[in-house]
Amino acid sequence: MKIAVCIKRVPDMEMRFAIAPDRKSLDQGGMKYEMGDFDGYALEVALQLNEKQAQAQGEVVVLSLGPDGVQETLRKALAMGATRAVQLKADDVPVDGMAIAQALAQELGAAQYDLILFGRMATDTAHGTVGPMTAELLDLPCVTAISELNIEKGKGTSRRDLEGASETVEFPLPAVLTIDEGIARPRLASLKGIMAAKKKPLEVKPAQLGPVQLTVEKLELPAERPPGRIIGEGADAVPELLRLLQTEAKVL
Repeated sequence: MKIAVCIKRVPDMEMRFAIAPDRKSLDQGGMKYEMGDFDGYALEVALQLNEKQAQAQGEVVVLSLGPDGVQETLRKALAMGATRAVQLKADDVPVDGMAIAQALAQELGAAQYDLILFGRMATDTAHGTVGPMTAELLDLPCVTAISELNIEKGKGTSRRDLEGASETVEFPLPAVLTIDEGIARPRLASLKGIMAAKKKPLEVKPAQLGPVQLTVEKLELPAERPPGRIIGEGADAVPELLRLLQTEAKVL
């Protein structure tokens, strides 16, 4: 089975962010990047599916769109066990999901993959649109936010967790899937894997982005929360708390 995993280089979510002077982007000073969390789940799913095949004879190809900095993220994926990598080079990554999807679809369409995996969403934009848009452009079935997956005899069965419920979806191959958390914990790259990644192929191609119709006009940090207030302790504070919730917060 031939599997493609589309991954994105995103800012490290543990860092403090600053807005650049243009008020439309993040200040790159000291910025660190990593593979998106959901993309890590998707990669692990692909690796496990490949390992279940006889002698692991399938192929796991990782793709990422962006500047040369994405090569570090792709090398990490290769160290984890991916077979080869493709960088779709673009100096700037637009926020327009359709523009990105068109570049990915052009690359993926000619390769005849059995499965194309995405994370459920990118942890920086949280749009969750690129996977389904790519599926539409490729005219392939798409199942989103998968928490369990089984592939057997040319078709797949997946579970999607909903609010207070879940649903089971069957689909034929080839297909595009977006992977949610909880399905698999990404493995750590071993020293052997890190050394092997240096010799694995990483192909660089120009990204054929579609027209960019969605842009960022302004970024703002959330307003600071007002300081908390202590109104008392124990049961004696309950009447005053209820009064404030009714008269000030107006939530009761």
